[in-house]
Amino acid sequence: MKKQSPSPLLPRLQTLAFSTALLLLTVVCAPGQDDFPLEPADTSSPRATLRSFLEACDEIYAIMQKEEHEGAERDAATHDRIADRILDCFDLSQEAEFLRRERGERTAVCLKEIFDRIDLPPDNEIPGPEEIAASSENGGLKEWRLPHTAIRIARVEEGLQQGEYLFDPATVALAPRYYKAVKDVPYKPGASRKFYQWFLSDPGPWLAPVVHKLPDWARTTFWGNHAVWQWAGFLISLVAAAFLIVIFFSFGRRTGHKIRTTSVFRYCLTLVFPILATLTPLVFSDFVREQIRFSGLVLSMTTFTANLIFLFGVLLVIVGAGSRIAEIMISHPKIEAKGLDAQLIRIICRVLSLLTALIVFLEGGKYLGIPLTTLLASAGVGGVAIALAAQDSLKNFFGTMMIILDKPYRLGERIVAKGYDGIVEEIGLRSTKLRLLTGHQATIPNEEMARCDIENIGRRPHIRRVAELRLPIDTPPAKIQEAVELVREILDNHEGMQPEFPPRVYFTEMKPGILNLQFFYWYHPPNYWDFLEFSQLVNLRITRTFREHGISLETPLKTLNLKKSAEDTQSPDAQGNDAGGQEAPSA
Repeated sequence: MKKQSPSPLLPRLQTLAFSTALLLLTVVCAPGQDDFPLEPADTSSPRATLRSFLEACDEIYAIMQKEEHEGAERDAATHDRIADRILDCFDLSQEAEFLRRERGERTAVCLKEIFDRIDLPPDNEIPGPEEIAASSENGGLKEWRLPHTAIRIARVEEGLQQGEYLFDPATVALAPRYYKAVKDVPYKPGASRKFYQWFLSDPGPWLAPVVHKLPDWARTTFWGNHAVWQWAGFLISLVAAAFLIVIFFSFGRRTGHKIRTTSVFRYCLTLVFPILATLTPLVFSDFVREQIRFSGLVLSMTTFTANLIFLFGVLLVIVGAGSRIAEIMISHPKIEAKGLDAQLIRIICRVLSLLTALIVFLEGGKYLGIPLTTLLASAGVGGVAIALAAQDSLKNFFGTMMIILDKPYRLGERIVAKGYDGIVEEIGLRSTKLRLLTGHQATIPNEEMARCDIENIGRRPHIRRVAELRLPIDTPPAKIQEAVELVREILDNHEGMQPEFPPRVYFTEMKPGILNLQFFYWYHPPNYWDFLEFSQLVNLRITRTFREHGISLETPLKTLNLKKSAEDTQSPDAQGNDAGGQEAPSA
């Protein structure tokens, strides 16, 4: 009997069984994604990018289904890891940095809904490594378009993701529009049903236990496809965030103003309140995105506004920190709190803090997606507007700088400026305050103080006295000489005298009816009240000594202004002549 040859089907079945076993063994033994948490999505070709995207979406949808139906606790780390792999498939370089994650997530759910409704080409019709290698001689494959759609996967030509094949920026921007065009098309078998609806209304882990117990009407969607509970939670959190911002800022400002001059340490601690107010918008934005799960235009506007408020809050914190650093430096015992050195420290810290704030403003504007040219133009226009509106303030500021550099006076010195005679009580950034000798306070803008003539009495090294003694015209020469010698003896080596400033006494003038003696002396140090005490002592000694030696003093003449009579005014002799008064001896 002829031996029957084996059927050709048997080897095929054996090969198929072996291949299947090998595939299962590979799947079971292959390391999972969790074993390599930093493993990025494969975007080496359009085929790999599309496959990576669909697998990650299916994986996160399976986790979502398990959480919803089995009540499993949400693993935020796993969610974020899978979401990062999904975002790796998109070219988000054209989006503002603060919007990239939200735009990427929204694009992902829209594309997944689209792919669950339309037929995708088989893998061999999607360009893979072989097609890319074959096209390398012609510059390589630049893009691949999903048949009968405008969805494209393109090669990134520059940046950190250069050479990767990603869903291009146009697909990212128009994905919601593409989804609206196919949302009424039936799902394919095995599709991730209501994936988009889950993305819009599924609560975060903090709110999930509460939201799942709400009645059905609270989960009804309207305007923007968001549920009633989402809008209610958004409004409540918005009011709470605004209330906290106002409370933190107002309380910090009021408290800081009160204790600024009493305790530097407590004044520095008040910076905590504006910091809390600055962080509040970020917490609110994160709560809206992660817990209330808002998306779309509402989330974009909320995130942009929150980041903008945060940016301005950071600018205020920087300026406040500069002010507190200045106060810490001024608290040094060698620095006068209201002196020019203290003002110079305040100005330097203020300028440095403003420069830092400007840099942060430009960087923050780039993060918000505002072009640098627009920021610079806005800063220039704003600077011109501020300069025009604050010309006087700028003049006073530069006047302050001139006073600080030139230092014509200091705190506590007595000066005469613009007709005011007083003690310098405060040198501010805008004006100088004088405590007049009458007790009144005069405030003079620093712009005027920098231009006017200033007599600094407080810096005189001594007080000089020039006095006259009038002797009768018939005083004998011997008595005149004796009077000069007596005054010299009284002033010789007097109190407050320094050798280089000896007293001087001279017979200086002969006037009608009197002989004039003049004496000079310089009193050190320039203590005005001690000087007056000494001058009084000198006057008493001169008076007593002259009487003892029989030397008399002439009484000063008094000038009387006599009013003209009507007849004198009308007389010819009075016309053209000014006989306004005459000198007469006083009684």
